[in-house]
Amino acid sequence: MEIMNQVRGYAYLYDILKNQQADPFCRSCNGFIKTLAAVKQNLAEFESQYAKDMGSFPREFVYLFSEAKIGIEQIRPPENPVSQKNAGNCKLPEGICFTKTSLALLQKI
Repeated sequence: MEIMNQVRGYAYLYDILKNQQADPFCRSCNGFIKTLAAVKQNLAEFESQYAKDMGSFPREFVYLFSEAKIGIEQIRPPENPVSQKNAGNCKLPEGICFTKTSLALLQKI
């Protein structure tokens, strides 16, 4: 079930990144670009590690993984990212970032 939780985590992260790409601050933040790069790397590692097992996944999870992978690959990083917290734009509490916190959740699974 751990593998299935990781698949679910990638689907969750895809939705978070897709949503935050429309956010006025997150879409141009260094945190967004770093999280996106880490997710893409983690996704590639996951796929290479479990490529042979994908055929045994339930159909719903194969579809979920495929949708997340395609979606994450299509998200483009901002052209001129800046740290929105350092710029004084992001008013989330210190140590809190929508995208980084979501990635941390996946990494704990």
